[in-house]
Amino acid sequence: MTAAGHETSPTQVDTAAKVGRRAAARLRLAIPARFVSVTATQACILLDISRSGARIALASPAPSRKSGYIEVGRLELFGTIVRCERLGDGGLNAVAFDEPIGEAEVLAIRRFAEDFALREHQALRDQVRRWVSGEP
Repeated sequence: MTAAGHETSPTQVDTAAKVGRRAAARLRLAIPARFVSVTATQACILLDISRSGARIALASPAPSRKSGYIEVGRLELFGTIVRCERLGDGGLNAVAFDEPIGEAEVLAIRRFAEDFALREHQALRDQVRRWVSGEP
């Protein structure tokens, strides 16, 4: 019973608890990836990912309901564009995966992102070292 004396069914309570909540937590990223569809392949930035979907930034956002896959590292994550948001010259796409990905895949992407940042930092240090020493 509620404070007003009305009875609520378990399904009403369950539905109310789920409104506004994600089915899976999102891992925030900013790593290069590719979005591949039947009509085009384009570089993108993988902004965040969960077990059920992802958000990507593209120079030419794909229209809603377009199918394809996000290629990040060695993983291919198949899904459908569910939202398109234009921002200036580019935009954002929300992708719902065809099948939820496993926690192992999310962790593999996290490791890829951590390794990517480390590789980028090391490459910058090597470039600066070569410049300072006068190497080509």
